[in-house]
Amino acid sequence: MKIGGFQKFSLIDYPGKICAIIFTQGCNYRCGYCHNPELVEPKLFSPLIPEEEIFSFLEKRKGKLEAVEITGGEPTLQPDLFEVLRKIKAMGYLTKLDSNGSNPEVVQKAVGLNLVDYLAMDIKASLGKYRSVVNSNIDLNKINQSIKLIMNSGLDYEFRTTVVKSQLKKDDILEIGEMIRGAKLYILQRFTPAKTLDPRFLKEETYPEEEFENFKESLKGYVTKCIIR
Repeated sequence: MKIGGFQKFSLIDYPGKICAIIFTQGCNYRCGYCHNPELVEPKLFSPLIPEEEIFSFLEKRKGKLEAVEITGGEPTLQPDLFEVLRKIKAMGYLTKLDSNGSNPEVVQKAVGLNLVDYLAMDIKASLGKYRSVVNSNIDLNKINQSIKLIMNSGLDYEFRTTVVKSQLKKDDILEIGEMIRGAKLYILQRFTPAKTLDPRFLKEETYPEEEFENFKESLKGYVTKCIIR
């Protein structure tokens, strides 16, 4: 697996669990606001972290860490994703798989093989704006397929949207709410212009807190729980 980063400890990424995070290298989207450009743009790739180094750490942390999240980049592009998930599960860890929704068949197989305990999907925009936000001519049907399979998986899951003011309006947020109607958890993420794939986004901003609270209130009829992060 092409591992471009590793976070040894997180209390917020797997609800109720202490987890480590593996960041895979490579992505099929080019979201301008992406805060991990070194995992997305080949010319910015940092040296790979050997798998052995990760598994050695996980072996030592048994009984202290509870879960491992695989994110990216886009993990579903990794040809050995199932193998790595299988190894992590064999060590006794819970697993969380992040995805951008572009490869539902990979997520479906991971679920079918019982390799995943928690699913997360980033929903980038309302469907009409999707391609312009991700800067890729993606198959929009796969986004809806991914949403449905995640909600019907029987697993715990979350959907997330990073909110850039110039890209998403309230109507877009509500359209996403309709796309995931009935979902357990939806996370609205504040865009932070600290490090971005497209330098122009360093001048962009998100909404003020009261506007986020308004979004959250408006989403009550769509999802069971909405949180702002």
